[in-house]
Amino acid sequence: MTQPQPVPEPVPEPVPQRPGGRETEPPRYEPAPAVGKLLLVVLLFVAAAVVVVLGGVYFA
Repeated sequence: MTQPQPVPEPVPEPVPQRPGGRETEPPRYEPAPAVGKLLLVVLLFVAAAVVVVLGGVYFA
């Protein structure tokens, strides 16, 4: 009886380079949030903290 032949693993294709050879380009990051959006997040956090504190005082 013959041994079953192992299935050869496929060879991965090389990753294509970006056009222009920009492999040394620094990574691009998201811009910082706008001041209004940042203020909204801070106010939302403060409002949630006030609700938690008032809830603790009320149920204590």
